[in-house]
Amino acid sequence: MNTIIDDNTTDMAMEETLISPRFYTTNYKELDKVDISSIRHEWDQLIEEMRSDPNKTHFKKTSAWDDFDFEDLEPGLRKEFIDFLVSSLTSEFSGCVLYKEMKRQGTNVDICELFAMMARDEARHAGFINDALREANIAVNLGFLTRKKKYTYFAPKFIYYATYLSEKIGYARYITIYRHLEKNPDARFHPIFKWFEKWCNDEFRHGEAFALLMRSDPKLTAGINVYWIKFFLVAVYATMYVRDHARPEFHKALGVDIDWYDDRVLRMTTEISRQVFPIEIDHDNPKWMIGLKRVKKAMLAYGTAKQSKSFLGALKRPFAALNLGLAFVRLYAIPAKKNAVPETSRLQPSY
Repeated sequence: MNTIIDDNTTDMAMEETLISPRFYTTNYKELDKVDISSIRHEWDQLIEEMRSDPNKTHFKKTSAWDDFDFEDLEPGLRKEFIDFLVSSLTSEFSGCVLYKEMKRQGTNVDICELFAMMARDEARHAGFINDALREANIAVNLGFLTRKKKYTYFAPKFIYYATYLSEKIGYARYITIYRHLEKNPDARFHPIFKWFEKWCNDEFRHGEAFALLMRSDPKLTAGINVYWIKFFLVAVYATMYVRDHARPEFHKALGVDIDWYDDRVLRMTTEISRQVFPIEIDHDNPKWMIGLKRVKKAMLAYGTAKQSKSFLGALKRPFAALNLGLAFVRLYAIPAKKNAVPETSRLQPSY
């Protein structure tokens, strides 16, 4: 079977929506000035672990990779599963591009070594997902994606907040699916899920690195930056909630209720984030779930209005955008809980 670098699949990866994975660029000169001397002991432990490259041989197909035919899936599930794979690939490759560029532009030995190893890991993840897509006789053109996808500029501290949460939430998502399928192997409809346990440990280590980067400068988690931390917590959590509810057939095939899955993943991420963030989302506040559902409804209405080519759709667009903005503000306004950050931040994956 010849693999097709499918234009539709690459277009999916190129898509720019409020909930699609993005490519980022930052102020690499500022990042190059990071001083990790205050967290040197924890840093050296993490770097030594990453140098050992625990997953060096993990991302290869073995006899555990069962025969699989995408055509055996129901059309709705096939569409959503491919969307899941492409979205995951784009997110992984986004990290690879960002980390590789830091390695290329930087001179700080500590920072460059870290980002080189994280780029190594993310490249493996993206390549492994693309190999899975090739079984459907499609793949994403990663070279084209690097050159043509729009890049969003974030200051380094925003990269820290967003990427820390992305890595830790990625860990929580993968390990939750893996543990569920351990107990329910009949719901494992694709072999890639067997690789999730060790895979998610890479995500966990990357999150540990960003936790240390934030702890290297106490100002990043204090003062006005606490409001930025809350912004990213709310934005990342709401994005996951909306995105997951757009894949009902995928979650049905896994045998998981989306609300149960998202609540478990977000609570796990919150528990982990106590290592560095001085605040946390109050998941037990009934307004939180109500707010997430309100954002989801407003996001769907905005997406419909934006895609509409009609005059009426154009009229609805600004009102839909305003309604979405208000829904997000109301979610953001829900009081957060304070958290006493521990003196040391290093954690090990134990879920």
